Amino acid sequence: MATANKGNKAKVGSIRFSEATTSHPTEGSQSHVHFDEKLHDSVVMVCQEPDGNFLVKIGFLKIMHKYEITFTLPPLPRLGKNICALPFPNLHLKVLSVTPVPEGFCVKCEYIAHKEGVLKEELALASETNDNTSVQVVLQARVMDRHHGTPMLLDGVRCVGAELEYDSEHSDWRGFD
Repeated sequence: MATANKGNKAKVGSIRFSEATTSHPTEGSQSHVHFDEKLHDSVVMVCQEPDGNFLVKIGFLKIMHKYEITFTLPPLPRLGKNICALPFPNLHLKVLSVTPVPEGFCVKCEYIAHKEGVLKEELALASETNDNTSVQVVLQARVMDRHHGTPMLLDGVRCVGAELEYDSEHSDWRGFD
């Protein structure tokens, strides 16, 4: 009988239903679903790790699409006011600019979602005056395959194009004669 109780666990909160949907709704009444306020936050999330590095959560992306990602890091006193991106051998992530703003630093980069699943791509920021200090920034995305629809992008993420799909069944090649 262990399987009989399988679906009876109460789930804790991301969604709550209005009172009209918990009892049997009368004909013509409308049902409403209410989401917790934290789910309405649709911006790129920057989290500082205990070691001083950063994790940037950029949400859902679609495979083989190119995105422009913009996020703001807080002031980085150990790097100073003039910082730059260190050259990183990453084919999928390219830093376009690092600009000082009143809130800290605005980082703009370009990313190609090249593989399905939860992906983490790394970049490093360093002081232009002191070579010994740097900050690691990890961008984390959930990449969907091309058959699962179009994701709603977070504020700060913009699709700038789609890459060619090489596994297509359509080809111009006619084969050997």
